[in-house]
Amino acid sequence: MTTSTTARRLRGFSGAGYDKGRGVLTQAAWFAVLNLVFMKWWFPPRLRPPLLRAFGAHVGQRVLIRHRVRVQWPWKLTIGDDVWVGEDAWLINLEPISIAADVCVSQGAVLCTGSHQRRSPTFEFDNAPISVEEGAWVAARAVVLRGVTVGKGAVVGAGVVAHRDVPPGAVYTTGGAG
Repeated sequence: MTTSTTARRLRGFSGAGYDKGRGVLTQAAWFAVLNLVFMKWWFPPRLRPPLLRAFGAHVGQRVLIRHRVRVQWPWKLTIGDDVWVGEDAWLINLEPISIAADVCVSQGAVLCTGSHQRRSPTFEFDNAPISVEEGAWVAARAVVLRGVTVGKGAVVGAGVVAHRDVPPGAVYTTGGAG
C-alpha cells in the first residue's frame, strides 16, 4: 500500500481543461430529458437512438439501448451499428466515448472518462477518452476507466475494472486474463 501526503484543498478546485461541449441551456435540457424520459421503462427503446442524435450523438443503425441507461453528454458519444447497451449502464463521458459496431455493454457496466490528479492538492481533472472496438463485450457491472481502449473482440468480464488497454481478443475476468 502506498501512502499519500498530499493535503487536499478542494475549495481551490478549478476544473481547468474540462469543456462540457455545450452551453448551460443545452446541458439543462439534456438532464431534464434524460431523467424525465430517456431512462424510463415506458420510453420505447427504438426512440432512444433518435433522441441521442437530437442532442448531437452519432448513433448507428439497429442500436438497442435499454431503460435506466445514463449518458452524461450525448454530444460526446459515438455508437456504431448493431450495439446493445444494457439496463443501468452508465456512460460518464466527460471526454468522448466511442463504441464501435457489434459491441455489447451489459447491465450495470460503467464507462468513465473522468478522473482526478491524485497528487493535485485541488484534485484537478485527469480525463481521457474511451474507445471500445468492434465486437468487444463489456460484461455486467464491469468498469472501463479513462484513457482505455478495449480492443477488437476483447471481453472485459463481469465485475472487472479495466484500468489499462485491453488487447484485441483478450478476455479479462476477475481471475485475471484468460
